[in-house]
Amino acid sequence: MRTLIFPFLLWIFVGSLATQLPVMAQTPTGQQTNAQQTQVIRGRITDAESNAPIPGITVTVLLENSARRGAVSDRSGAFKVSGVPLGRQTVKISGLGYQEQTIPEVQVSAGKETVLDVTMTEKVVKMADVSVNYDRSAEKINTVNEYASVSSRAFNIEDTKKYAGSLGDPSRMAQNFAGVVGANDSRNDIVVRGNSPAGMLWQLEGLNIPNPNHYAAIGTTGGPVSMLNNNILDKSDFFSGAFPAQYGNAFAGAFDLRLRNGNNEKTEFLGQIGFNGFELGAEGPLSKESGASYIVNYRYSTLGLFKALGVNFGTGSAVPNYQDATFKLNLPIGENARFTVFGVGGMSDIQFLGNDADTTKANFYGDENQNGLSKFKTGIAGASYETNLSQQTFVKFTLGASATEQFFHGDSIDVRTRIAYPSRDVLFTTQKYSAVGQIRHKFDSQNSLAAGFTVDRQQFHLFDKSIVNAGKIDRVHVNIEDGATLTQGYAQWKHRFSDQLSVVLGAHAQQYSLGSSFVVEPRTSVQYMISDNQTVSLGYGLHSQAQNIYNYFIESKMSDGSILTTNKNMGFTRSHHLVLGYDWTFAENWRIKAEAYYQSLFGIPISLAKPTFSLINSGNSFDPTSEPNLVNEGTARNIGLELTLERFFNDGFYLLFTGSLFDSKYKGSDGVERNTAFNSQYVVNALAGKEFKLGNNVLALSLKVSTTGGRYLTPLDFAASSQIQNAVYDESRAFSERQTPYFRMDAKIAYRIEFGSSTMEFSVDLQNVTNNKNVFLQSYNRRTNSIGTQYQQAFFPVPTFRYTF
Repeated sequence: MRTLIFPFLLWIFVGSLATQLPVMAQTPTGQQTNAQQTQVIRGRITDAESNAPIPGITVTVLLENSARRGAVSDRSGAFKVSGVPLGRQTVKISGLGYQEQTIPEVQVSAGKETVLDVTMTEKVVKMADVSVNYDRSAEKINTVNEYASVSSRAFNIEDTKKYAGSLGDPSRMAQNFAGVVGANDSRNDIVVRGNSPAGMLWQLEGLNIPNPNHYAAIGTTGGPVSMLNNNILDKSDFFSGAFPAQYGNAFAGAFDLRLRNGNNEKTEFLGQIGFNGFELGAEGPLSKESGASYIVNYRYSTLGLFKALGVNFGTGSAVPNYQDATFKLNLPIGENARFTVFGVGGMSDIQFLGNDADTTKANFYGDENQNGLSKFKTGIAGASYETNLSQQTFVKFTLGASATEQFFHGDSIDVRTRIAYPSRDVLFTTQKYSAVGQIRHKFDSQNSLAAGFTVDRQQFHLFDKSIVNAGKIDRVHVNIEDGATLTQGYAQWKHRFSDQLSVVLGAHAQQYSLGSSFVVEPRTSVQYMISDNQTVSLGYGLHSQAQNIYNYFIESKMSDGSILTTNKNMGFTRSHHLVLGYDWTFAENWRIKAEAYYQSLFGIPISLAKPTFSLINSGNSFDPTSEPNLVNEGTARNIGLELTLERFFNDGFYLLFTGSLFDSKYKGSDGVERNTAFNSQYVVNALAGKEFKLGNNVLALSLKVSTTGGRYLTPLDFAASSQIQNAVYDESRAFSERQTPYFRMDAKIAYRIEFGSSTMEFSVDLQNVTNNKNVFLQSYNRRTNSIGTQYQQAFFPVPTFRYTF
């Protein structure tokens, strides 16, 4: 590892020097050309607290040689700056009574207009002769949610395109943030501060949504491929602890994602081929007079093509098939209201045949002694109405529906005859109907209030059975058709004592019909600017989450032959979050952020019959946990320190370094403290990139190095496994054996060509360029009667082509 760190640092140093070297565009005859292509920057400016449009705001694009282009927002908050040269530009936004903002390195390309939706914060003290210093990178890192003070980060979708290893996936992009670890290379589950991935919340346009990934197993929040299309996502928020009161039913973290509006003045198209699929997109005006617009994207899997080229991506002889579509309609109603309709849908399937498995290559999802056919479907749709009742009050109502289907049939293959016998049948279907309401009111420049409610009514049919003894004996794990309702409400008040000091007080309440659970959770935070470039913050929150619906209805056979669902009265898993943060912008474009946190979890379902079992260790696999007789008596705790060093994109160079030290422990019914399944104890990410401007074209390089501590696992009991010809784990040594540390280096090379009114981009993402063998898991092989080690993804090149026009 040391031999790789030095060239990485040297590469950063050379990249920094390269920002000083001029690049001259030339004609084919060798003469220098001054031809310049231009594009439009436009958007809308609103008040951060009330969401009301702000007229009279000056928007200025700062060009080279002190040149400027600008515009002033109209009464609807809209602005438009024409004739902006292509490339990275800096946009300054200012207005009387509001804190000035500077947005650096805004990407302007020929194939697409640049649209900025900007929120501005009113000054507490309004003095025409007072100059307010503002962090030039603040708009990039500030969250959309104005009530977030700690453990929060704006999720800039542009980063998913340029960062090595992200593959355009929001979850894989988030793995670069402090305190976040990927579960494994085969899936995009994220582990936040040692918590189970199942503790995450996904929101889309304000709706609580099911797992937005292909091959999304029940009770999980990740999968191999994201269904979320980064070409249609807008700036969004990511929270890793002590999140604001409006987010509930989660104890680990939250994604609050938004879909962007389509271009309401010009029709634009997108074509893309990459790891995530063959993709076509379109956006444009439905009515130029009203400003109505549409945006739609469709994607179909390309992994079949990689397979034909001989590239092994961890699925053996099987080929994953998937497709998805995303759309949004934006329909303004007058000057102060709008109606939107949006949706995301996808389906996926894969078949594994054990007798066709190549036993010499890695296979994350299959087994040579099993057959498996899996099919998944997910659909999400919603419609919302929002309006400004006045300059101070904003309301929004959303109705939504979602549905999921998961089918699986498995066979067990006799190791001697290679005959297949049925071994598992699964069918899970869910339907959810949601109503969401929110109101925001700004009393004055110092006081604002936000409140709202969410009602989710879920219907489900769950069936899961195992078949043993050569297909002769059935064991039903779950067989239920039922429904449940989760009701949530919140209120939060923000008071700004001055431009430097603010306090947020809030409360969240939720009630779940299963287990008749009801809780009220306090949330609070304080933020203080020590100086123009230093901020300290403190946040506390109590957070709760209902269990996976599968676990409530696991069947347990009693001694008299009767069947009981012993988990039906489980309550919430609950967690106290305490976070102390420090943020220092120590130089232009450079920032350091440090956070210390403590998390105390209680009410975790554990088993009295199996002393080491805790549901806190589940949530990152395709197979649900079928443990009966659970009680909410388990505890856990996470403690850690995080550091972020960031150089924001400037002069073509950027850097992100994150490091985390943490410890994650739990207690089962025996009261013994053990490592959790996600306690890797440390994670370090170093990511840097450089763009070289070649005339109007751009060559981009990006490099990422990641290392994490090895996770703890429960060792296999070889003697017991050999006796019953199936994997048996030594539970007396639960999570006591540590894997070797994880190390991976990714690199990305991209080239962007600007034509007259279109843009073409080529890139190659080189994953695990050192071909390091990271341990995935240990498994028992019935055919060879041995314990083998499976490794994670080997070197894997991912080419991408993108064309916008």
